[in-house]
Amino acid sequence: MAQSRALPVRWGLFCIAFAAASWGVGGFVAAVLYRHSGLGPIAVTCWRYLGGLALLAALRPLLNKGRFATRPRWLIVNGLGMALYQTAYYVAIDLAGVAIVTVVTLGSGPVLIAIGARLFLGERFSLVTLSVSLAGLVLLVTQGGTTGRHPLLGIAVALVSAAGYAAVTLLNRATDDDPFDSALGGFVVGAVVLLPLAGVEGLLPDREGLAGTIGLLVFLGAVPTALAYAMFFSGLTVVRATTASVVALVEPLAAVALGVLVLHEPLTPWSALGALLLLSAVVALTRAEKDHGDDRRRRTTAVTANAAAAAATTSPHTHKWEGEGRGGEAATAAGDGGVCAVRASTTDSARAVPGDGAVTTTVHVPGVSTGPEE
Repeated sequence: MAQSRALPVRWGLFCIAFAAASWGVGGFVAAVLYRHSGLGPIAVTCWRYLGGLALLAALRPLLNKGRFATRPRWLIVNGLGMALYQTAYYVAIDLAGVAIVTVVTLGSGPVLIAIGARLFLGERFSLVTLSVSLAGLVLLVTQGGTTGRHPLLGIAVALVSAAGYAAVTLLNRATDDDPFDSALGGFVVGAVVLLPLAGVEGLLPDREGLAGTIGLLVFLGAVPTALAYAMFFSGLTVVRATTASVVALVEPLAAVALGVLVLHEPLTPWSALGALLLLSAVVALTRAEKDHGDDRRRRTTAVTANAAAAAATTSPHTHKWEGEGRGGEAATAAGDGGVCAVRASTTDSARAVPGDGAVTTTVHVPGVSTGPEE
């Protein structure tokens, strides 16, 4: 994978955590829109993609972005995956209820990502940490949750959402496309796909409370969509896919925190334990990822230093032996500035006494044995 690793690992982790927390806030805002705007899940997702598209397109010239740096086929796959998992997630909530869908989608997502990352990216993961995070997720969101109208169908749709989320995460981890353009292109494809479906569902909100609805849609398109996806894809350039999927589990933490602080929902002891387990797993993986990034940076620095040293010393140094007879010889070194910077190896040809008028040239390449050393 030819990713740019300019972003420090700690900032990559911050980007992913911020994106996940923003998605948790976005879920809260979407729930408010469902209740008061008359918009359905497809329409809300379409509007948030249109908002994200408008914002990123407006920012692109200001950020001095050059040529669009995303390959068309990956752009299409990325956009379809984004549209699939976002829409399927909200549809599944309507069918089966928020608690069970959150567990199925956000719980199976890291498992699918861990398997895919191991098979296709060669990434290793801690089974213990992954298990602790999933146990914390279950305890966090299932206490007092209600079941929707069609729980089995909702679970099936939630699994589709998880598969789309895993595909998008693995794709953006594996490619070297620009994160900003990946998000922008994904919004374009997602909006095109969702627009006719949203038109069937009902694209326009109710007139009552229209100003408030517009404000929430603008926020939804700006922060949990444009900013969050751009930061998430940026974080994936330096953070392993499995780690990113577990760190992204702060999304339900943010949703639960908003429920407690804003809606004054009770926090049960089991939910508090789940939050503690989830946070401990996130912290453990964050530390492991930082150590992994430090090791990778040290190895990269060592390789770069060795390569620079080799490049500085591999310019051939020509030693010219001249003699007018077997009894007379003179040696001159031809190199940078006429000085040989590397200790010359004494070769058999160098030991031989040049004949009358003979000129023998020996090229010394550092690191390559050219004969017995004196």
